[in-house]
Amino acid sequence: MANHAGYETLLVQVADGIGTITMNRPEVRNALNATVVRELRQAMADLEADDEVTVVVFTGAGEKSFAAGADISQLPKKTFNDALASEMQRLYGEVEALSKPTIAAVNGYALGGGCELAISCDIRLASENAKFGLPELNLGIIPGAGGTQRLARLIGQGRAMEVILTGRMIDAAEAERIGLVSRSVPAGELSEAVRQTAAAIVSKGPVAVRLAKTAVKAGMETDLQTGLLIERLAQAVLFTTQDKVEGTTAFLEKRKPKFTGK
Repeated sequence: MANHAGYETLLVQVADGIGTITMNRPEVRNALNATVVRELRQAMADLEADDEVTVVVFTGAGEKSFAAGADISQLPKKTFNDALASEMQRLYGEVEALSKPTIAAVNGYALGGGCELAISCDIRLASENAKFGLPELNLGIIPGAGGTQRLARLIGQGRAMEVILTGRMIDAAEAERIGLVSRSVPAGELSEAVRQTAAAIVSKGPVAVRLAKTAVKAGMETDLQTGLLIERLAQAVLFTTQDKVEGTTAFLEKRKPKFTGK
């Protein structure tokens, strides 16, 4: 396992094609201050550029919290212009735009900005003690890092409206039932569930993985016919690759494929 050094608030590791970014401030439930935001942006750039990385996992240090949201002690100083600039909204846009699939390993509280980080990822897996919520209205503000938009797209407008307006928390069982997470598992099994999910993605053709993500994401932002066109174009590109030849040949020869990303 390779460790990326130089981070104050994060642990960044790479092993077996999986890049893991761990928010490492357990003493404050991994609250997202300006330093965390800056370092998350740098860590994502590092892993995006690392050819050894196929999947990026986000998680929090300790067993109590994924990320408890923005550092509330900084909020009283925030201004009109800070909200317009919205560094966190921009950061989560970058999470969503990563070319590599992302997994949120939610190991405890994912509140406010922490919940917004999780729903920016492609896949969410949660331990049974996970709690999700957007309690910003308790502070006289709204979820401002994508929460009002991504949550509604993920679980539907009615459910999202109720969660946002009441500020209530959602436990892991409900999160799985309403589609907020793909799966919830016993707390001690989360790391292995994430590893198995990430490893399954790593085993696939890397170009196909990226284009599958692109097709789904781009298609969700347009009408069905345009989405189907995007799908056909992605498939046309894949039909020109060496990986398509290797994948189909390996299947016919009953062996594991050796993809090269070409």
